[in-house]
Amino acid sequence: MKRLADNAIIILVILAGWQGLFAYAGDVAITSPATTFAFAAQLLGRATFYGHVGATLLAFLYALAISATGGIVLGLLLGLRRFAGDVAEPVLASLYTIPKVTLYPVMLLIFGLGLSAKVAFGVIHGMIPVILFTLAAVKNIPPVLLRTARALRLAPVQTAVTVLGPAVMPEIVTGLRLGFALTLLGVLIGEMFASQRGLGFLIINGINSHDVRMTTSVTLIVIVFAVCANGAMLALDRRAHHAS
Repeated sequence: MKRLADNAIIILVILAGWQGLFAYAGDVAITSPATTFAFAAQLLGRATFYGHVGATLLAFLYALAISATGGIVLGLLLGLRRFAGDVAEPVLASLYTIPKVTLYPVMLLIFGLGLSAKVAFGVIHGMIPVILFTLAAVKNIPPVLLRTARALRLAPVQTAVTVLGPAVMPEIVTGLRLGFALTLLGVLIGEMFASQRGLGFLIINGINSHDVRMTTSVTLIVIVFAVCANGAMLALDRRAHHAS
């Protein structure tokens, strides 16, 4: 009950700040909450809008699958090979700090316009955090667990399922939660630069045509989806850490 009250207060503060920003800047910069919610409802009633939603979801699911699978596999491999992990970790951390916008011209030359470019933009944002969290999880496994597995003469598969899996799962889930958000961000930014369909395209097209209602309403829809998805991932993250 207290959490619901806290969330309600946060939402009211956000709405009040939003309304205050609208009163200050006017509808040339941002629409009011009431206008935005009304136009968002209209968008959700248009069949053409779901074509853009489907384009974004398709690119996002591809990018998320690649980021999650590739990130976990590479993180496990680097974590199990201590020297390789020690060498790769600072390199990956440095790559992660590079502003991704500097890579967009190269990505466009390689992948062109369309789905592949959007997926690539999502992957370069989301994969590295998953690798780093998985790598850290494997490196931080208490040595006593591995010694116990060897003492019990567990097969490699049994060791992976009964020892390694439960030990690294909480950190992997945390990495996936962060990778989820960053992959979505990457796909949306990719749609702004490299697509003529999708929610990111609607946002940048609204900016270019000065359609403030479109830009604000689509941004609201994206934020609501991201917050709900992140809430579900956070609950899974907390459950995984509690179980460990």
